[in-house]
Amino acid sequence: MSQTVGDYVLQRLREHGVEHVFGYAGDGINGLLSAWERADNQPTFVQARHEEMAAFEAVGYAKFTGRTGVCTATSGPGAIHLLNGLYDAKLDHVPVVAIVGQTARTAIGGSYQQEVDLPTLFKDVANEYCETVMVAEQLPNVLDRAIRVASSRRTVTAVIIPADVQELEYAAPGHAFKMVPSSLDMSWSAPVPPEAELRRAADVLNSGEKVAMLVGQGARGAAAEVTQVADVLAAGVAKALLGKDVLSDELPWVTGSIGLLGTRPSYELMRDCDTLLVVGSNFPYSQFLPEFGQARAVQIDIDPTMVGLRYPFEVNLVGDAAQTLRRLLPLLEPRSHQGWREQVEDGVARWWEVMQRRAYTAADPINPELVFHELSPRLPDDAIIAADSGSSANWYARHIRMRGRMRGSLSGTLATMGPGVPYVIGAKIGHPDRPGFALVGDGAMQMNGINELITIAKYWRDWADPRLVVAVLHNNDLNQVTWELRAMGGSPQFLPSQQLPDFPYAAYARSLGLHGVLAEKPEEVVPAWEEALAADRPCVVEFVTDPAVPPIPPHATWDQIEKAAESIVRGDSDRLGMIVEGFRSKVQEMLPGTKDRPDQVTGDRPGTSRQP
Repeated sequence: MSQTVGDYVLQRLREHGVEHVFGYAGDGINGLLSAWERADNQPTFVQARHEEMAAFEAVGYAKFTGRTGVCTATSGPGAIHLLNGLYDAKLDHVPVVAIVGQTARTAIGGSYQQEVDLPTLFKDVANEYCETVMVAEQLPNVLDRAIRVASSRRTVTAVIIPADVQELEYAAPGHAFKMVPSSLDMSWSAPVPPEAELRRAADVLNSGEKVAMLVGQGARGAAAEVTQVADVLAAGVAKALLGKDVLSDELPWVTGSIGLLGTRPSYELMRDCDTLLVVGSNFPYSQFLPEFGQARAVQIDIDPTMVGLRYPFEVNLVGDAAQTLRRLLPLLEPRSHQGWREQVEDGVARWWEVMQRRAYTAADPINPELVFHELSPRLPDDAIIAADSGSSANWYARHIRMRGRMRGSLSGTLATMGPGVPYVIGAKIGHPDRPGFALVGDGAMQMNGINELITIAKYWRDWADPRLVVAVLHNNDLNQVTWELRAMGGSPQFLPSQQLPDFPYAAYARSLGLHGVLAEKPEEVVPAWEEALAADRPCVVEFVTDPAVPPIPPHATWDQIEKAAESIVRGDSDRLGMIVEGFRSKVQEMLPGTKDRPDQVTGDRPGTSRQP
């Protein structure tokens, strides 16, 4: 049998080293599916329960392996379903290639079944490269470029192949006019700033006495260099949430996450510094950075289109984080660790004490902070962790202490609900020998996670390490939005929009042949984690948690807390019976130094509050 276009597409993917494609079947890609059968399922087709989940799994695979993720879907509705996951990849700068079907060329323009204007549909999400293959000779160039652009620019690309084109006999581009040949070889070189620019940056950094650093996912390959620079400058280092796994939280000068989900020491680091160095981060919330005019600032980023954003940086260095820092180091002047660095480390030590107090504060029935606090020391050093959007992201950001080879991520920029479970599935496909953890709320679990448990049940026996733990915070509330209504709008909980139907998550997992554990009391939290970690198969751990535990921002004031408490009374009195004074008492238990009603709940003296 002659080679079809579908056969050649899979051959070319294999030649590019693609080992897995995440997708869902449909007649718009029948030519590809037939080719997969002939190719003995190489690259491996990973079947999700929904095309959005396939895209999320490709994103998780790419985030945790460093390779380009590939997903596929049929024409029309299948292509549409990919969009949310693809936007998640685009906004978090993750390389993903989407290969989608289209109605046959003879029907295009005829209002045919499942005919959608796919180039227009993908125009934004795959704006760097989106092409339709109309004849066999367009390959391999279109596919090669899609992979090159996605991997080099860390973005989304799309290849659209009409159904009839997939079944054509493959013909290579010839040595002729209007033919575009291609080649497989790829090599990369990382940009490095010129010496003069490095000296300008060094002059800024050497002039400061209180240096703060902020690192993001772009610094992931530069942990050693970040550590060296921080030691030379006696700096404290905060982490954007996508860069949470860049540095170990065991380092005493690492202040943890920054922003609304961040830590008090990160807030104080930015509030009090006089110099700022940002490495590999596009953290968007400038109100959590130093006041304008307070600090001189330098940025390092590999993408020239992303420098100079968020803050009035004095020097913007375009270059690979590790190589740029390596060349910057000899130009930096060492300084004493006494004073500023000691102040930072004292703040970090106090913060971890506060987090322990918060975790052990009584709740009804389980404090969600306790769930994460008890998980953190039990995580294997090579764990892969995905948090979902919602209140679970708060507790992941603040209680999970990264160390060893741990990796962690979430939907950082799109902040979409539902990627937690499919992210970890993608990670396990890429790293079947490492334990995975999905930390999700019941809202995200009901949106996407429940169905993807079926995917886990389908594939887990192929994994060298069968441990994949899905932790569900079961509080029957869309908790993050509830707290945003209370804290930001002063509104009571609007039950028709916020209250979730009850569901037996652990029991459902058991019905699929997975392990399931239910924890309904605080004393059951530790045994539940230990049982899940010891299970011989993937496990769902269902924690019945208190929705009234507040995800207090690091800069929260008493006015904001009281407004939230009053809204609980108005909206939840029949269910929680919590009054303002009771709420204040709970916060006082959780955070030391608040009994005299300071402006800041975390211990500032009255009158010293500074809103970012």
